[in-house]
Amino acid sequence: MKINPQRKDVVINLLWKLFERVGAQIVTLIVSIILARSLLPDDFGLIALITIFITISNVFIQSGLGTALIQKKSSDSIDFSTVFFVSLSIATLIYIILFLVAPFIASFFNLPELKNILRVLSLTLFPFSFNSIQNAYVIKTMQFKKMFVCNITSSIISGIIGIVMALLNFGAWALVGQQLSSSIIVCLLMWFTVKWRPRLTFSLERLKSLFSFGWKLLLSSLINTLYNELYSLIIGKKYTSEILGYFNRGKQFPSLIVSNIDSAIQTVMLPVYSSSQDNQQRLKQMMRRSIVVSSFIIFPAMAGLAAVAESLISFVLTDKWLPAVPFLQIYCLFYAFQPIQTANLQTYNAIGRSDIFLKLEIIKKSIGLLILSVSIFFGIYAIAIGAAISSVINTLINAYPNIKLLNYSYMEQLKDILPSLLLSIIMGVVVYCVQFLELNNLSTLVLQIVIGLSIYSSGAYIFKLESFK
Repeated sequence: MKINPQRKDVVINLLWKLFERVGAQIVTLIVSIILARSLLPDDFGLIALITIFITISNVFIQSGLGTALIQKKSSDSIDFSTVFFVSLSIATLIYIILFLVAPFIASFFNLPELKNILRVLSLTLFPFSFNSIQNAYVIKTMQFKKMFVCNITSSIISGIIGIVMALLNFGAWALVGQQLSSSIIVCLLMWFTVKWRPRLTFSLERLKSLFSFGWKLLLSSLINTLYNELYSLIIGKKYTSEILGYFNRGKQFPSLIVSNIDSAIQTVMLPVYSSSQDNQQRLKQMMRRSIVVSSFIIFPAMAGLAAVAESLISFVLTDKWLPAVPFLQIYCLFYAFQPIQTANLQTYNAIGRSDIFLKLEIIKKSIGLLILSVSIFFGIYAIAIGAAISSVINTLINAYPNIKLLNYSYMEQLKDILPSLLLSIIMGVVVYCVQFLELNNLSTLVLQIVIGLSIYSSGAYIFKLESFK
């Protein structure tokens, strides 16, 4: 299965992926808002604790093999079927483990209701193991239109299920119903729309070949996931599930925007990068364009979101969620540089240098743990600020190998992002000042959005920013 995507194919598939991510983001945001108004911060905090173990488990299920299937130029049905059976076996083993240890986890956090919820929500591991291979096939064959249809439909149906359960006073179980139904529905839809089917074939030799690339990504992803989930684990244990609910709700808004847009761009670009892995100059050009475009979108989004945080939370989620505002603003800084980080990291995957990927993760997380170990003594906000500082440092670390590999220096990357960054900061400051007019929340929010869009778009036009064209 070898592809050579043309420019037109890349643009079309990027648009479909963007539509899928933006559409799913809108649906998820609407559902999240309704659920947040209906449920309590404690409910979200409880699910956030359980999600720690589900997220870590998913790392083992994917095992880095999905990316290996995409990166390999000639992966075929034997490769895909082999990875499928490995993923399904790992999912089964992990589910048994989680089922058995659920009472001990509930006891550790002193939350008895956590036991049954963890056992039920862990069932998502099975459809996830199937869907991870389906996604790899779709990405490999550039069929993003089908992914768009399946994910949007799944988001809508599962969102309705979650809302109905919340209105019927199911509490945290409403979130369980939403997540479990989403994973099952998208898997079923992909089965009927994507032609790939697992075959009764298994090749140990192929598995070894794929795992020789994938194990480094597995370890990298595991380190990254453990590090990220450590924050929720510490907050859930040291503080309360309510505070964890505020923390994760504040983090969710910037995460929804950045992760979806960044994922859309990088998911499409990985197979494209891989197709040009032997052409250094071409790879540099594509990576640079990815950074320029994503920065043009992400920087103003984060600056604007941080500026409107208070009026947005108060109007959309009600005043009971106002303690989430500082976390939202801090994590806007955290996520602002993520597109630059992932663009650099995807380059190492594309050229088969997962060893670099792993080394960078070890370095970054060592520094991050050092910052966390210090910030934990200064309170919950210091923990969040420490995470944001780590993100800025990570950007520099991720870019370093490409100075030699692609001859893409720090100054070149800074030059590519600086126009969008400076214009976004100016826009954010002006938008933030609007709240001092002391209008009602809705009026303030609308005026902030209009002024922000006007300043950024007109500034991009006047200064002729590359991505504006």
